[in-house]
Amino acid sequence: MNAKSDLERLLARTEILLARVETLLPAPHRPVDWRAGSAFRWRKSGGRGFLQPVAHPHRIRLSDLRGIDRQKEMIEANTRQFVEGRTANNVLLTGARGTGKSSLIKAVLNRFARQGLRLIEVDKHDLVDLADIVDLVSVRPERFIIYCDDLSFEAAEPGYKALKVVLDGSIAATSENLLVYATSNRRHLMPEFMQENLEYRNVGEEIHPGETSEEKISLSDRFGLWLSFYPFDQDAYLDIVSHWLGELGVTVRDMKDAHRAALQWSLARGSRSGRVAWQFARDWAGRRAAPPAARKKR
Repeated sequence: MNAKSDLERLLARTEILLARVETLLPAPHRPVDWRAGSAFRWRKSGGRGFLQPVAHPHRIRLSDLRGIDRQKEMIEANTRQFVEGRTANNVLLTGARGTGKSSLIKAVLNRFARQGLRLIEVDKHDLVDLADIVDLVSVRPERFIIYCDDLSFEAAEPGYKALKVVLDGSIAATSENLLVYATSNRRHLMPEFMQENLEYRNVGEEIHPGETSEEKISLSDRFGLWLSFYPFDQDAYLDIVSHWLGELGVTVRDMKDAHRAALQWSLARGSRSGRVAWQFARDWAGRRAAPPAARKKR
């Protein structure tokens, strides 16, 4: 009888111990539901990464983006080459804030999603997992864009080297069904310091950067296509305002008053960007629209 009680206590303790150990083990691999949509995010849970479908991706169209026709033409052509199985380049979009860099990538996804294009958004601190992401998608028939928004690095960040490997490959070739599209306010993606100017040297009549500057430039050089974005002038800003007001149902006869208010709005914000134009249009149209309850009674 005592032996039986001892065995029962031992089994109970074993079950408790196993339950505690299970909490320390990594979570099982989550299968990816590739049919859930065209956009995914790389997420972490229990130390394991997985692809999470985006339930409601941004549906912005290429035609919604104004004042960046050259940039639209170049990235659309590059992406078309990619989805058609031809050679294409990784893309770095840099320049003024609010000028449509991120929106352009989202619009390209919407343009080519039906042709098999998929987008995976990866935060900067998760770039160390790029090799795992590449392994997940390399056997898939779809074409994938790794999307890194507002990308910049401090010295010695681990994601820096991981991104370099994906852009240029290591001993293993880069997957042919994957490109990297990144946005940044910095052309060279890393901070530059005054002391680095001391490393520059003269060779004849030429000026050559030092090793520190060369290392920082080398990451940007791994993107085959650079697209630069600049602040909008007043006419371009008002054109964007008119487009969004029209999309939100504002009539043409109200545009003159709206333009005057839009210029005052931009002065208060200190910027004439596409983002500021969109924010103004939402405010202007929202203040003049009937509440949803009132519209239902009509």
